This record gives sequence, structure tokens and C-alpha cells, in this order.
Amino acid sequence: MTARIYKPSKSATQSGVARSRRWVLDYEPAKPREIEPLMGWTSSGDMNAQLRLYFATREEAVAYAERNSIEFRVEEPKPTSRPVLSYSDNFRSNRIGQWTH
Repeated sequence: MTARIYKPSKSATQSGVARSRRWVLDYEPAKPREIEPLMGWTSSGDMNAQLRLYFATREEAVAYAERNSIEFRVEEPKPTSRPVLSYSDNFRSNRIGQWTH
């Protein structure tokens, strides 16, 4: 039973960072999902697939995993590739670039 500790990335459809500040501990699936033959639903007998734990810091998540003897791997967050700009920056008086529209 291996767990993955990571910090989720910002949602691509939203401008906020609400769900990307906490660290998450997810269990990796112990066995693959199965398709139920009558209805075609996807199911799994792995109860840990339903479990997701949130932590404020990376150290808290690692300490929890070590305290409960859970094998884990930590995935560090990737740095953002572009600077964060606000909408009001488009109307600054000291703007360097010209308007393109």
C-alpha cells in the first residue's frame, strides 16, 4: 500500500488558487478497476481509493505517513512558468508595451 504526497496544481479553468495550497495524501490503487458486466459501471474493491487526506504542509503529510507506517513518495510542485499579472496591469500609466487591439 503506497501513498503519493503532492501539492495539486491550480485549476486551468479558474483564476483562483483555493484548492492548490494544501498538500494531499492519496493512496495508489492496489488492484485495477473492473467493469461490472450487467450495468457496465466501473468498480473497485479497494477502499483506500476513496480516501484522500489534506495537510497544511509537506512535513505534516510526511510525519503522518511515517507515524502510520505508510510507504510514500513525495512529488514536489513544479514552478509556475509565467508571472502572475492582474487585470489592472493592462491600464497602468507606465505600461511599456502598446495596445494590440
